Amino acid sequence: MLNNQTSLTLSPYIELYDAVVPKDNFLRQMKELIDFSFVEEELKEKYCLDNGRNAEPPIRMFKYLLLKQIYDLSDADLVERARFDLSFKYFLDMTPEAPVIHSSSLTKFRRLRLFDKDLMDILVQKTVELALELNLLSSTTLIVDATHTSSRFHSKSPAEYLQDKSKSLRKAVYRHQETIKEQFPSKPNTKNVEEEMMYTKELIRTIQRQPTLSDIPAIKEKINVVNEVMEDIDEEKSYSSDPEARKGHKSQDYSFFGYKTHLAMSDERIITAAVVTTGEKSDANYFQELVETSRKNGMEVDTVIGDKAYSGKNNLQYSQKNDLRLVAKLHPVISSGTREEDDNFEFNKDADMYACPAGHLAYRKKMEKRYSTTQNPQLKYFFDVGKCKKCSLRKGCYKEGAKTKSYSVTIKSSEHLEQEAFQNTKEFKALSKKRYKVEAKNAELKQRHGYGRANTSGLFGMKMQGAATIFVANIKRIFKLMNEKK
Repeated sequence: MLNNQTSLTLSPYIELYDAVVPKDNFLRQMKELIDFSFVEEELKEKYCLDNGRNAEPPIRMFKYLLLKQIYDLSDADLVERARFDLSFKYFLDMTPEAPVIHSSSLTKFRRLRLFDKDLMDILVQKTVELALELNLLSSTTLIVDATHTSSRFHSKSPAEYLQDKSKSLRKAVYRHQETIKEQFPSKPNTKNVEEEMMYTKELIRTIQRQPTLSDIPAIKEKINVVNEVMEDIDEEKSYSSDPEARKGHKSQDYSFFGYKTHLAMSDERIITAAVVTTGEKSDANYFQELVETSRKNGMEVDTVIGDKAYSGKNNLQYSQKNDLRLVAKLHPVISSGTREEDDNFEFNKDADMYACPAGHLAYRKKMEKRYSTTQNPQLKYFFDVGKCKKCSLRKGCYKEGAKTKSYSVTIKSSEHLEQEAFQNTKEFKALSKKRYKVEAKNAELKQRHGYGRANTSGLFGMKMQGAATIFVANIKRIFKLMNEKK
């Protein structure tokens, strides 16, 4: 049952917060700036209002998840820290002496209360609304990009991932008592996850038989992380690599195994829309959704900056229809073609035909059928193969024994011609220089917020991580902009 009495109860120790939680503490600033009542409004249908025992307030449970993301803690370590860290208790709307939840409650909250909620849209919308209320978001320019997150198992099986974590635990123990390795169980010789879990459980039991070791914070945290990994593996019932992660490509030579987050960011570096997908999804397919979500969240948009992945014909047409300037270079295949610079086939405007390097003119042309509706049509020009066989320049131009010789030219659409003209302007070149901002934001998410690696398996877990990460990143950016205005 949902308990509506979520306000801070009276306590003789309440003044401790003013003494030990300073005004510039990030959690204090976030608590005082943000009204989290939207969480209860979004989740109220997940609770019974008049039956059963009182549930832990959903706002507090949600704040626990934010703390987990901000400080990169396991559920058990998060709850333990909330027990004695007064900045945590202040943020959680708890009295200093109040008891904390059991760590299993967080798992249930994630899987039962948040499972079918689009938390990403909810949290991004709230931060954009806050930025608008504080007059911190005034630009009409969006910068779009996608960043990748490696799977938790990073192409490894859960058994291999668990091996890495147990190895990290052993190293932490050896720093304090290396002789204990003689008491450790024998390592399994196979990569069977069940055997690895049995070994790891026995390893933990061995360590815990010596309280002087298992109570050391560095070792205790490693044990909690390993236990959480085993719980996740057991919950997933999947003894292979992350079942929903997919292989994506950052370049021809570099691939990753995991997920993608498609981002739209304002000129003030506030993320205004985000979509989490599996790793193989194309960036271009989420362009329109990012723009429309940003507008729905309250931002006015007249310019969108992106790389060449976003300059497809569909996005060009969408931009024209919606009065957007799309600052994205055309793909070289479209803007320059695939011909070598020295092929020397030249167009004779008087004859309306192409001439070959030897000066022979094509004798006919025809429109070439394309098998894909997304491909521009081509004109194919035909040359007299009899002349080609005798030509002194035939090497590299005419294939011996070929019965025909042709030269094809892609016809650019009106959208491509207009975009090509736009990308040659000073305005385009000046605007395109702003694209570095979204690349810097991607680096910030990964390096400062741990977004380079998924902290759980599955698309739902990745969406949860993305929602919390982007919410925190936006709040920190809002604080920085507020300080700059003072």
